[in-house]
Amino acid sequence: MSSNDDGVVLEKNAKVADMWSSGGRAYDEVSRGISEGIRHCVMRLAPQNDERVLDIATGTGLTARHISRSGANVTGVDIAQGLLDAASQLADEEGLSINWQLGDAEKLPFTDASFDAAASTFGIMFASNQEAAISELARVVRPGGRIAIAAWLPESTAVKLRQVVARFMPSPPQQASPPPSPFNWGDAAWLQDALGPFFQLGHENGELTHRVASPEDAWRVYEDGFGPIRATAQALDPERRSDLKSAFESWISGFSTDLGVALTYQYILTVGVRK
Repeated sequence: MSSNDDGVVLEKNAKVADMWSSGGRAYDEVSRGISEGIRHCVMRLAPQNDERVLDIATGTGLTARHISRSGANVTGVDIAQGLLDAASQLADEEGLSINWQLGDAEKLPFTDASFDAAASTFGIMFASNQEAAISELARVVRPGGRIAIAAWLPESTAVKLRQVVARFMPSPPQQASPPPSPFNWGDAAWLQDALGPFFQLGHENGELTHRVASPEDAWRVYEDGFGPIRATAQALDPERRSDLKSAFESWISGFSTDLGVALTYQYILTVGVRK
């Protein structure tokens, strides 16, 4: 099935889009913190000159910018207009020509087989309808085309960070069928079951390090630019916001070194060829 829709964010994802948009350009500092994983993903994707490459959930476009330097024709798609606006500014400042498109991973605004390759670095894994996101990924990549997807492992530091913040979030509404865990994408067996019908897959584990000067500096980076933490902090009264800051800084102090903080994250990189 083809999709020729202009950029559309599904209504059920509108609030999430607003949350991520709120980080704006400050989100790029979060992306730079995990840039080791982004470079790993782009290296294994091996984009070529003039190839059509899609970056799904591009954020402020750091992955797309890395791909663009290879000479590929890059499109970055995201549900968050605020991040896309920042992505466009950052690419312009580097003299890079990238197409930015508002769109939802669950209903991509591109025709069938539009791309020679597609990447997603810690992005597509957070699509609430995983089956739809996988179907769309397979639809827009041509037969013989390639994918590279970096996703946090289920037991990774990313999960533990989420648990620290979750204590300060409102309880989610009761649902008969809770949404699947985004960390499914970090499970090689699940990936084989979910993506295997469409792609010939291979995997490689990795670990990256986000280095900051201090726990206080880490809090600034995440509170300013990382949508979930920013939204959680802004929804709290001053006392609870201070408690969240203290809990975050206490947890991240466990990654302290003599030189500052070295926060390690564990992930899996999945590379595939479209069948």
